[in-house]
Amino acid sequence: MSKKTSWEKLPVGAVVLELGSSVRHETGSWRTLRPVYDRSKCNKCDLCWVYCPDGSIVPTEDGFFEVDLEHCKGCGICAKECPVKAIVMVKEKE
Repeated sequence: MSKKTSWEKLPVGAVVLELGSSVRHETGSWRTLRPVYDRSKCNKCDLCWVYCPDGSIVPTEDGFFEVDLEHCKGCGICAKECPVKAIVMVKEKE
């Protein structure tokens, strides 16, 4: 019997019913697009962090951010909300 990944343990339709439970489920394999963060363009406005529905934008000690690709579903909200286009969405490698 093969070991199931956390997303395979979700109910039919991959509905996550508990608030904040995305931290417990590695959902990064769902995405078709992934965010690429350009630190040199970032103005530290925090909008990507505020709007990320999965908590996949992680602040660093120096005020910049990292993307947690294990939990990022590739929705693109972070890129859409970034006023300086420091985040762009690119196709996930096959």
